[in-house]
Parts: sequence; structure tokens; C-alpha cells
Amino acid sequence: MAVVANTPAFDVKDLALADAGRDRSEWAERSMPVLRQIRERFAVERPLDGKRVSACLHVTSETANLATTLKAGGADVALCASNPLSTQDDVAAHLVRDHGIAVYAIKGEDHETYYEHIRDTLAHRPDITMDDGADLVGALHMIALNRLDDLATPVRRWVESQSSDARAAVLRGVIGSTEETTTGVIRLKAMAKDGVLQFPVIAVNNSETKHLFDNRYGTGQSTVDGILRATNMLLAGATAVVAGYGWCGRGVAMRLRGAGANVIVTEVDPVKALEAQMDGYRVMPMEEAAPVGDLFITLTGNVKVIRIEHVRRMKDGAIVANSGHFNVEIDLLALAAAATGPRAVRPFVEEWVLDGKRVFVLGEGRLINLASAEGHPASVMDMSFANQALGAEYLVRHGAALSRDVHRVPMEVDREIARLKLQAMGVRTDGLTAEQRHYLTSWDLGT
Repeated sequence: MAVVANTPAFDVKDLALADAGRDRSEWAERSMPVLRQIRERFAVERPLDGKRVSACLHVTSETANLATTLKAGGADVALCASNPLSTQDDVAAHLVRDHGIAVYAIKGEDHETYYEHIRDTLAHRPDITMDDGADLVGALHMIALNRLDDLATPVRRWVESQSSDARAAVLRGVIGSTEETTTGVIRLKAMAKDGVLQFPVIAVNNSETKHLFDNRYGTGQSTVDGILRATNMLLAGATAVVAGYGWCGRGVAMRLRGAGANVIVTEVDPVKALEAQMDGYRVMPMEEAAPVGDLFITLTGNVKVIRIEHVRRMKDGAIVANSGHFNVEIDLLALAAAATGPRAVRPFVEEWVLDGKRVFVLGEGRLINLASAEGHPASVMDMSFANQALGAEYLVRHGAALSRDVHRVPMEVDREIARLKLQAMGVRTDGLTAEQRHYLTSWDLGT
């Protein structure tokens, strides 16, 4: 396929990979009927016409279908990676060559390059941002608050090169943002609580057609997939420790048990801990789980969930992985200071030796489902990215009337996505009769 006219600025591994990326994206599109229907409507109605969308997301085949949907709606799209190990290089090349989308993402990019790509995506001067972890929004607000010392060096240097008017313009044009993941929503709610959030944010993660399916079924399957690809371990009979029993932790625990593992859950929330106990899992502190676990997986969105004192108690050969958004859930700095290593023993598997025992860390402590596997199945990302596309449309139409806060996707949008998904699956449901609707909206009807 020929390169599209007016190829944008980009930084990808190799445009020669584009054919493979096209094939991969087309395969994913077969399982994304909701997004396909939205794309068809967007192509006619053009609800994003003239709007610049800067997105910091995992650059995968599913994301490619979101990006082309946004473009079909009239958006000028720039895309960078939200994780240094999550990019599919062939997909990045395909988006540049075949769709003229500005992509800045290379799998395995170092810290400096990661933030150079954030800078390039911000330089797109977005009307709407899309985040998976709030890195774009965070950088925008550091600029707005003139906290330049808190910015990564490539972003800070770019900001310092801009005039004061140009700096102000970076934020002035932003209508709002959408946020994909739990970690990002936590950061954004903290910003809103502190009164520093400068524009409305749609918490895509909080929609029911996202967290009930993407977080539970997508994370559950893809996390186990990533661990198995990295290690080829037998789960049956192994003791697996799941740190965190939110929707992601529920999904991982369910899939591990289904594969025959003995599952332990660690939690700080007594309600979630009680739920895990009632679901049939053993619940205990990490300190007690550490000596008995064969496999440890963190999914909390918090820092230092597995600390050096826990690692010291682990058995020889323990495997440690993370499926939370950032690589902060395992205290890797303390591990590096206390242990010998790392030694690469397999792709995405590093051996550390501590107190004469070996501990294996997967994917540098980053999202294992994207580091060593392909992330969530396309059929579940279909709903998540339908929320992203419709969230962007909602911001264009209603963003000016929204408060500077974190908002959920409107329930009518959530239900429409579910309806379209069921329709694509050939599943029919009942509808309320007139009598039933009356009963549900009345207070004076008894038995």
C-alpha cells in the first residue's frame, strides 16, 4: 500500500513493518463491531471535525481502530505510548503510513524517549486529550501551574523554549479529556479535590461497559496470557498471590483458579477482602503470603505493594509480576539495592539473587499483559474504545457546560454501547411493558 499523502511527523521503529500492522489491525477490527458502527456514523456526521486529539494510550491493534474512528469523525490525531513496553511497532508504522496519523511510539523506548514522545504529542496543541494513566493531563497541568521543575526534561525544555503566550495557549484550547484506567482516574480525582483541574474529564474507566468487562475479563485473560508467554509455567497446583481485589484483581483471580492455581488474595480494603473470602479465596497480609506463593501479581494502582521485606521471605524461584498501570507496585529500587542482578534468563524475565534465593521479575515490573503479550482481546476493547470515541464526541457537544471535575460517561451512552454489543452478538433481551414502566415509576402501587 502506498504511503498516504501528507505523511505527518512521526517517530516509529520502521515504516517497513506497516503491512504486518495493517493485517494485525484488520484482524482486531473483526471483533470490534461496536466501534465499527460508531466509525460509520462518524464518517457521515463528522462530530470531531477540525478538532485536534492528542492521545497517550497503549499503541496496539485495538487502539489503531480507535484512532481511525476518531479520524473518520474529522479529528486530527496524534498518538504516543502510555507505557514503554506496550507498543506494537508494526501497528505504529501502519497508522503513520496508511492513515497519516502522527504516532510517536517505539517498543522498549527508554525514559528519555518516552517523554520526548509525550512532548511531541503535547506539541500537537490538543483540543481533546485521551489518557491511559493521566500523563498528558499531568504534564499540561504542570505547565499551567508553572511547576516546570516537576516536568520530565524533554517536556521541560520544550516548554522553556516557548513564549509565555505559547505556553498559555497549550492549555487554553483544551475542551476536556477522557481517561482510560483506574490509576489515571485516581490521579485526576486528586487534582479535582485539590482544585487544580483546569477542564472536565470523562472517566471512561468508570463506565459499566468498561470496568465490568475490560478490567475483569480483559485484564483477567491477558495478564495470565502474558505470564504464561513469559514463563511457560504450569498454573495447576501452583500457589498464586493476587494483590488487590478490584475489578482487575477479581478477573485475574478467577482466571488463575480456572487454570487450577490455589489463589491467595491480599487487600487493604475490608469490604473487598471480605468479598474475596466469600468468593472462596484465602485472604491474608502480603507478609504471610510471601513465603507460600509461587507467583505474585500486583493490581492495586498503589506504590510498593511488594516491598523488600516481602521479597526476602519468598521461596527460591518465586515469580513476581505487575498488571497495574505503572511500574511502582513492586519496589524495584530497593530490590536493585539489596540483590544481585538483573540477569535476563528469558524475554521479559529477569533473575535477581537475594539472600541466596532467586526471584524472577517479569516485564521490568511493567504491565505484563502488554509487555510479553498483546493486551486485552479486541472484543472487550471494542466497548472500552467505544466509550473513548463517544466520550470525545460528548466533550465536543457538552464540554463547555461541564464543571472542572471528573465525570462518568452518561448512562445513556453506556447503555447504548451495551445494546450495540448485544446486537452484534445476536443476543436479544426483554423490554419493559407499559404496565411495568408505570409500576417502576410509581410510589402508590402496592401488592
